[in-house]
Amino acid sequence: MPRRIDDGPRPKHAQLSDVLAELAVRELGPDVAIPSERELMTTYDVSRATVRKAIDNLVAGGLLHRIQGKGTFVARPRVESRLHLASFSQDMLRRGLTPSTRLLRVDEERPPAQVATTLHLGARGTAWRIDRIRLADGQPMALEQGWYPTSLLPGLDAEDLSGSLYTLFDVRYGLAIDAAEQTLWGEAAEGAMARRLEAPVHTPLLVFRRVSSAAGRPLEHVVSRYRGDRYQVHMTLGATPPPASPGTSPTTTTHHRTTSSTTSSTTRREPS
Repeated sequence: MPRRIDDGPRPKHAQLSDVLAELAVRELGPDVAIPSERELMTTYDVSRATVRKAIDNLVAGGLLHRIQGKGTFVARPRVESRLHLASFSQDMLRRGLTPSTRLLRVDEERPPAQVATTLHLGARGTAWRIDRIRLADGQPMALEQGWYPTSLLPGLDAEDLSGSLYTLFDVRYGLAIDAAEQTLWGEAAEGAMARRLEAPVHTPLLVFRRVSSAAGRPLEHVVSRYRGDRYQVHMTLGATPPPASPGTSPTTTTHHRTTSSTTSSTTRREPS
C-alpha cells in the first residue's frame, strides 16, 4: 500500500521526494522510468505542482534525470574521481567498471599553435591527433581529443589505441608518464558533442585539459569532456597553497590534496 502523504509540518513535496527516492533505490534501479506525473497525483492524492517540485528536488540531487519526450528515469550513480595521475582505463578499473573505447580518428598533423608550444614541437614538428570516446560498462563517459609528439612516439598510429595509452607509452616506448598539469572547467553538450556522448543537449560537461610529461619531456596534451551526470570529482582542500607560478592569477589556480600528496595545478604521482 502506498505511503500516505499527510498535512503534517513537513511539506508534501518533501514527503513525496522521500517516497520517490526509496522507490528509485529499492525497487526500480538505474535507467528505469518512475511513474508519470498523473499516476503520482492519483496514487498519493497530491497536486501536479507538488509532484513536479518533488521530482525537481531529486533531479537536482542527481538521483533522477529527465529525457525530453520520454519521461523521468532513475539516474546511474556518478563515477567519483579523486584527482590523481592515472589513465581513464586505470581510473575505471579501480572503481570496478569495465573501460572500453571507440576510436574516432588518428592522424599525423601540425597541431594548433598553443598545443605545439606546449609539446615543444618547434617550427615544423607534428603530433598524433587521437580522438576517442571512452565508455564505462558500455555507457559513454567522456570524449577525448589528444595530441602526442610523433618524434617521441613513432608508429603510434599502428598500435592498439583502444586501451590505456599510458600503459602503451610505458611498455612500447619506455616513456612512463610521471607528472601532469591539469585544468578543469564546465561546458554544456551541444550538437555533435551531445550526439557522440549520447547525452541530451545542454547536459553539463566537466572538461579537463591535461598536459602530461615523462621524465620532464611533454608527451600529451589532451582535452577530455566528461558527462557531468555520470562523473564527479572529489577534492580535499588544504589551508596553505603552494606558491603560484609566475603570471598565474590566484583566482584561477585550484589547490587540492589527493589521498597521498598535496598538489596544486601541477599533480605529481606515479600512475597506479
